[in-house]
Amino acid sequence: MAEADGQEKTEQATGKRLSDSRAKGNVAKSIEVNSFVVFTAGTMLVYMMRNRIADSVKQLTVFIFGSLDKFQLSTESLRIYSVSGIGYFFSIVMPILLGIMVLAFLGSVAQVGFVFSTEALRPKFNKLNPANIKKILFSSRSIIEMLKAFAKLTLVGLFAYNLISDAIKNSMEMARYSIEDILGFMVETSFSFVWKMAIFYAILAAADFGYQKFKHKKDLMMTKQEIKEENKQSDGDPLIKSKIRSKQLMMARNRMMKDVPKADVVITNPTHVAIALKYDVGTRTAPRVVAKGLDLVAQKIKEIAKEHDVPMHEDVQLARALYKYCEIGDQIPESYFRAVAQILAYVYQQKHGRSKKYIV
Repeated sequence: MAEADGQEKTEQATGKRLSDSRAKGNVAKSIEVNSFVVFTAGTMLVYMMRNRIADSVKQLTVFIFGSLDKFQLSTESLRIYSVSGIGYFFSIVMPILLGIMVLAFLGSVAQVGFVFSTEALRPKFNKLNPANIKKILFSSRSIIEMLKAFAKLTLVGLFAYNLISDAIKNSMEMARYSIEDILGFMVETSFSFVWKMAIFYAILAAADFGYQKFKHKKDLMMTKQEIKEENKQSDGDPLIKSKIRSKQLMMARNRMMKDVPKADVVITNPTHVAIALKYDVGTRTAPRVVAKGLDLVAQKIKEIAKEHDVPMHEDVQLARALYKYCEIGDQIPESYFRAVAQILAYVYQQKHGRSKKYIV
């Protein structure tokens, strides 16, 4: 369907779009499924409790008609009859109602899972606007729902008519039946009618559920621009990301600069590259890089090294190679052991000689 900006919703909904829709209570749910569950659950519970219902009705009848010869109209007698009638009524109806409520809830959960959203409960006063009401009443969705209701009513009516017609034809033979047979026929015909209607309603509910799934999926489709905007929001604003990255680099650089005074030597390019190396005497590990940098960062490393009497050595090729192949914290490659060892040996010799000069 064409949008106002000229784009069409051709892309499937993303995971974020589906999640946001679900959080708002917008899910693919069929009312027909809930109606089917309520109808079937009520019928099933009445059928299962038929003996208990019959006993309760029998007891209430005996209670009322068994004391008519002693009945005296008074406030107290009316209260007793009323309380007894209400008690019998709730003893019959409440288990059925509770069972229907539980099964109806399970029917909803089976469709969409457990979803709790206050968004769907918030009043939408814009729907009370006469202009919006007119749009809602004459929208394509309202027309489709009206046609669905009419088609459902027609199908259910035709199906029920066929069932009742068959029952009427069979009832013509009841003239020669006994009372017990007539009651049995009525009960059997009633439940047969109900179960056939339940099966028919199940087919309608399944078809509507499939339609609601399809419609929900279609309604959540997105334009290419919406996909781009969502990806941009998910990845974050490029400007903010750039600032965060700059701050992280600055923090890492500050930590690196704190390790320069601990270095044994700084190998330079001489102006564009600086590599600070640290060798732990008495260990079997190779010298490791504690700081490195180019241009301004290299100048800062050399400045700190000079302030803390860290020797510096100029070796263009070695400085470039170590900068290229080593990261901060890495041990130098084996191919550079000999060159670095010679530099460190000279540095240690100068230290033992208590020379304060820099190796340049």
